[in-house]
Amino acid sequence: MGEPPPCVIFEDEHLLVVNKPAGMNTHAPSPFAGEGIYEWLKHREPRWSELAIIHRLDKETSGVMVFGKTPVANRSLTEQFTEHTIRKKYLLLTDRAIKPGRFKVVSSIVRAGEKYLNRPLHAGGERAETHFQMLRNEHGQTLVEAEPVTGRTHQIRVHAAAEGFAISGDTLYGGTPGPRVCLHAAELKLKHPATGREVIFTTPADFAANARMALRNSLVDARETDAFRIIHGAADGWPGWHVDRLGDFLLSQAEQPVDAAQLDELRRLMKITETRGVYHKILITQVRRVSAAQASPQLILGEAAPRSVIIRENGVKFELSFSEGYSVGLFLDQRDNRRRFLTNHVAADFSLFPNGAAGAEVLNTFAYTCGFSVCAAKAGARTTSLDLSKKYLDWGKRNFTLNNLAASEHDFIFGDAFDWLRRLAKKGRAFDAIVLDPPTFSQSKEGGAFQAEKDYGRLAGAVLPLLKPGGVLFASTNAARLEPEKFLEMLAAAAKLARRKITQQHYVPQPPDFPVHRDEPAYLKTVWLRID
Repeated sequence: MGEPPPCVIFEDEHLLVVNKPAGMNTHAPSPFAGEGIYEWLKHREPRWSELAIIHRLDKETSGVMVFGKTPVANRSLTEQFTEHTIRKKYLLLTDRAIKPGRFKVVSSIVRAGEKYLNRPLHAGGERAETHFQMLRNEHGQTLVEAEPVTGRTHQIRVHAAAEGFAISGDTLYGGTPGPRVCLHAAELKLKHPATGREVIFTTPADFAANARMALRNSLVDARETDAFRIIHGAADGWPGWHVDRLGDFLLSQAEQPVDAAQLDELRRLMKITETRGVYHKILITQVRRVSAAQASPQLILGEAAPRSVIIRENGVKFELSFSEGYSVGLFLDQRDNRRRFLTNHVAADFSLFPNGAAGAEVLNTFAYTCGFSVCAAKAGARTTSLDLSKKYLDWGKRNFTLNNLAASEHDFIFGDAFDWLRRLAKKGRAFDAIVLDPPTFSQSKEGGAFQAEKDYGRLAGAVLPLLKPGGVLFASTNAARLEPEKFLEMLAAAAKLARRKITQQHYVPQPPDFPVHRDEPAYLKTVWLRID
C-alpha cells in the first residue's frame, strides 16, 4: 500500500500536485457531506497528514491543483499566489461566438446567492482580470485558453458569460447543458518552494470523456481495484438508479426494471469498462418474504456470470455471487474503511494500532462475508468474526483462503451478536479494535428486534466492555433516517454510561464514488473512535 492514486501527477518532499476530477469539491462543504479531494488525500497516507490547501478549483472544474506538504512550501506558495506570480492556464469549450485573437476582461465580481455577477470596476467589489485567446474550432465547439491574473471565485466562468461565450455545460451562467462544465486547469507555473527554480505542471483536457468514469478513474487504481460504483443516483444524473462495477460484470439497482434510456447507458458502460455482462436487481424492502432466486439480480445484457465472481479491492480478492440472494457479498461503500485496516492508518495523526497490527486482536461483529476481517488479517492481526449466518461465515472463510490466509488461525462465531457479546465479556475477552457495522434492521430469537435508529446506542454499550483501553471502535450505519449528529450522540452517551472516554475521533462519510446530492443525501455514517 502507499502507492499514490491515479490523480497524483507529481510529489516530492514539499509539494503534492494532482489532477482534480470534475464533480469533486476541493474541500468538504460541511462536516457530514462527502469528502473533498483535500480531505480524501490528507487522511489517506501518513506522509500527507500535514497537507495544506493553497488554492481552490470549483467542484465542476478539473485540472492541476497544488497542495503544500511543509511549512516552507505553504509560505512560499501562499506568497506566490498572493503576489500573482504563479501563472495559470485554463482551457474551456464554448458553442457560442467569440472574437478572434487575444483579449482581456477586467471587472469587479460580486456574489449574488450561489452565483457571481460581473460589474464595472467603479461599481465596487473585488477586481478580476482574465486574458482569453481563441485556439481552434472543433465540431461546433470553440476551444479557448483562459489565463486568470487574479483568482476570484468563478472568475473565468463569469467573464466568459459576460463576453457572450458561456462555457459549455455551465448552466449556472447560461451555458448549453452538457454532462460537465467544460473548464479545465491545464497548466500551473510556479517557483519551487525549496529550490526557487521554475517548475511547470500540466495535464491535458479531455472534455469528451465520460465525466463519471473520469472521476472514478482518477481516484481508483485499476491495478488494485476493479469493484466500485459507476452511477450513484441523482449525483450522477440518474435519480434512483445505481450501477456498480464488479470485476467483469456490472450490477444495476433500482426500484423498477430498467427503462430504455438506462439500457442504452448500460450498453455504453459495458463498452467503456470492457465488461462481459450486466445484472439488474430490483430494490425491495421485505427481502425475507421472497426466495433467494427471486431476490437475486437477473441477467439483462451480455454473458451470464459464473457462480463465483472474483473481484479485487485494494489488492485484496473477494468472492462475489449473483445467485445467492439479495446481497452479492461485499458492500462497496466501505472500501476506504477496509483499506484503513490494510494500512494501519485511520486519518492524519490517527494510527489504528500504534505498535503495528501484528498480534493485535480484532472483533468483527455482523461480519457478513468477513471483508474487514480479511483486511485486518492481511495486515497481521488475529480476527474474530461474528455473524448470525453460517453461510456467510463459510463465505468469509473462502475469502481468507483466496488471499492465502489460514482461516484456521482465526475465529468464526455463528450466533446472535448480543448473546455472544455477553459470552465474550464473561470470558474476559478483550480486543484492540472492534468493527460495529450492523444491518439497519435485524431480528433473532436470542436478541429480539434490532433497529439502528433506536438501538445503536445499546449495541455500542454492549461492545465497549470488550474493547481494551486505548482500543479503537469502528462504528458504522447506513440507516438513512439516523442523522449523523444523533449517531455520534448515541456513541458518546454509550461511552459515558460505560465510564469510558473518547480520546480520538475521525468521522468518514461515504466515499467519492458514492457522491452526495441534495436530492439523495448522504446515507452512510462511519466514525473511528479511540476509547480509553
